[in-house]
Amino acid sequence: MADYAHHTAGIGFSANPYRTDQPSEKTMAAQQHQNERANVHRAAQIAARLDRLDVWSLSYLFIGIIGVGFLFTFYDIFDINVSWLQSCVQLHSGCTPANAGQPLKTVLLLNLAGYAIGTVILSPIADRIGRKRMLMATLVLTGLGSLYNALAPDYTNFVIARTLTGLGIGADLAIVNAYIGEVAPKNGRARYTSVIFAFSAVGAFLGGFIGLFLTTPAAPWPTGLPFAIAGPHLEGSGWRWAYGLGALLAAFGLLMRFELPESPRWLISRGHLDEAELVVRDMELRAGHKKLLPPVPPASSVLPAVSLDKAPLKELLGSGFYLRRIVLLLTMWLFAYATVYGFSSGYTVILAGLTKNGKPVYSPPEAGLIAVIGVLGIIAAALFAAVFAERMDRRFWLPFGTVVTFLGCYITAIGGQHLYVAFLGSAIIFFGFDVWVGPTYALSAELFPTRARGTGFALVDGVGHLGGAFAILVIAPRLEHMSPLQAFLLIAAFQAVAAIILQFAPRTRNVPLEKVSP
Repeated sequence: MADYAHHTAGIGFSANPYRTDQPSEKTMAAQQHQNERANVHRAAQIAARLDRLDVWSLSYLFIGIIGVGFLFTFYDIFDINVSWLQSCVQLHSGCTPANAGQPLKTVLLLNLAGYAIGTVILSPIADRIGRKRMLMATLVLTGLGSLYNALAPDYTNFVIARTLTGLGIGADLAIVNAYIGEVAPKNGRARYTSVIFAFSAVGAFLGGFIGLFLTTPAAPWPTGLPFAIAGPHLEGSGWRWAYGLGALLAAFGLLMRFELPESPRWLISRGHLDEAELVVRDMELRAGHKKLLPPVPPASSVLPAVSLDKAPLKELLGSGFYLRRIVLLLTMWLFAYATVYGFSSGYTVILAGLTKNGKPVYSPPEAGLIAVIGVLGIIAAALFAAVFAERMDRRFWLPFGTVVTFLGCYITAIGGQHLYVAFLGSAIIFFGFDVWVGPTYALSAELFPTRARGTGFALVDGVGHLGGAFAILVIAPRLEHMSPLQAFLLIAAFQAVAAIILQFAPRTRNVPLEKVSP
């Protein structure tokens, strides 16, 4: 908002030495100052009009447009959770369902590296050139990575493709969360973030189910899918079709994103007041059709302490106020992602590798089916959060999810080979490690100013994914020597630590963004 003042600096009038009526330097300075004050006031008024909107004021179609991109992103993440066994057997010499976890480490690590690099390098560009442009660019990158996966001739190319996909996914998630936080009403930022996240739950389910259908052998229910099409020894090219479908989803999402408006808060922060005025006016018209608009609140007097000439990252790291927030959120995400990736990316492999009295607890088809049923918990979690996200402080969602995760771990572990018990426990686990994500995404975006929101979120979320790498490198090798209950509780323990850390974050629910992060 008030960032606009900086953009008007240095704008004056050219002196003409041949005119006798040339204004004095003092007069020009006064006029320049007056113009700057007028533009700052106009920017403040536009932002105040935006803050008074307490309902979703864009077309509901835009929720679906952004949601399709999220759907593809999580389709891609969960597809590999099930399809990896077939991919590994065909691409990696000597790979079997029993040892598929070892080559999976390299795939996941480089995918996470791509995610972190893409988030930290690409997301900040959205603070410079706009949210909309980068939302399209990241989906192009992700779709190309998925197509490359479908065509990969060998394990090396498969790994490269996963890294490329990670670059796009990391940046896309960060920018989407910044965008939603800037266009949603202040009393609904977590709710609409969770609504968008519901699409990711659908994508996760589709990725798991399609992977199960295309890449596992047929087996009688409930040990597998009777209509699955892979051969008895994981023959077939189903994994290629699964990634090809992901590329088509990305292309569809890209075409839809052309319809998105630019974030009005970003436009204000960059001084594009005429464009911001048009977007806000359209939002007011839509909101006015739903209810009587409240009066415009007084324009915010909060001004940025640092000029836009500084790179967003430099500004954040140079401010003690925001540096403390970075340390808190980054630490929290490191621990939280250790749990998220411990379950979401390697759950099937973990289940397939668990033994009891020297015998496998679950066959590969059973492990894949348990994971797919578990994804139903993500859908339930996303819908639950979409309804109740604004009824509880952002900070309390993570402890709530942690308790649920521990309950699911216990049920799954004691279920032994009783598949229906494992189904229930798996759904509860996935509900618990996912229900808090939408509100916490919203909180993470809220704790940074508009002029650097993409950069700040990217930093804590992207580097935080190193927690996922820790889960793969350090936690996973120890699981095979543990009982099922010990293995699950170890993964969930990191979520408990993250829940404690998050309690030191400030309250943001129903507070204007400019006041949360000036």
